[in-house]
Amino acid sequence: MEERLLAETRRTRSRIPQRRIGRTDLEAGVLSLGSWHTYDRMDFPDAVAMLREAVDSGINLFDVGVYGLPGGPRSFTDIIFSAMVRGAGLRRDEYLLSAKLWLEGYPERSFRTQLEDALVRAGTDYADLVILGDIRRDGIDLHQVVHDLAKLVDAGLIRAWGVNNWSASNIQELIDHAAEAGVPGPAVAQLKYSVSRRAIPDGEPFARIFEQGVSLESSDILEGGVLLGKESRQVGRDPGGVRERIAASAAELATISEQLGVSPAQFCVAFTLTHPSNATTLFGATSINQLRDNIGAVDLVEQVGADRVRELAKPLWADQGVVDPEGP
Repeated sequence: MEERLLAETRRTRSRIPQRRIGRTDLEAGVLSLGSWHTYDRMDFPDAVAMLREAVDSGINLFDVGVYGLPGGPRSFTDIIFSAMVRGAGLRRDEYLLSAKLWLEGYPERSFRTQLEDALVRAGTDYADLVILGDIRRDGIDLHQVVHDLAKLVDAGLIRAWGVNNWSASNIQELIDHAAEAGVPGPAVAQLKYSVSRRAIPDGEPFARIFEQGVSLESSDILEGGVLLGKESRQVGRDPGGVRERIAASAAELATISEQLGVSPAQFCVAFTLTHPSNATTLFGATSINQLRDNIGAVDLVEQVGADRVRELAKPLWADQGVVDPEGP
């Protein structure tokens, strides 16, 4: 009865809340939209309409920056996004752009060169946020990384920066270098965070990072569709080798969601919103209906309560005791 009442009384929210990213002056909606394998699978008018509705709903951060990985598959959704912005009639001050910079080939291929290429594709003069890709090799000079990013801030090419799936100790080194030099440090840590992958963002090492003003950006929240019982599209790495266990939990996730009268995707989004340091949750959508369903996660948390959402999600935790909370 309680669950059915929840479904019947859920109201339509006009705009989602916003949270500050780190200690910067950037404020993003608690939900943000990514574009990995999304916009290039949509009819263009539908993509424009979805973007306009997302902005009207308070989603203002758009991640279009995964496409510069050296040697990666060719993709054009960042270019499509630039056309969507024009089609939706968006002013540049109506949205925040998140781009990606890579350590592959760095420092020979400078951050500035990478960024300028990304900005041409995205059709803008600056990125509000840049995220550094994974560390995949030893010997990265993190002191130089901090200073090179500070130069981009000084040049007005970026406003803030963060990292993707770095260890807590490496992020701490960035924080320390930045404090010593008196330049901006990392504002956000983009981490895999879901009902299945919790060990790192919920662990003690990252609790100390978050206490120093770094925000969490939850990503890979549906495990490339695996959590929904779908055949995985291209998806990121599998820390702990738990993806099969995650796939096997899809039926239980569906049962939990059905009890609440919501979709499995909405429950997964809602779970990420319960983390106290989560500034924004990144998801992909290929239809307005998916967008609206995910936006409904905000009301779900408010009506059910964060503690209850987390309690219901406990059986789905796949990497507990398997993945080191320190991170990669």
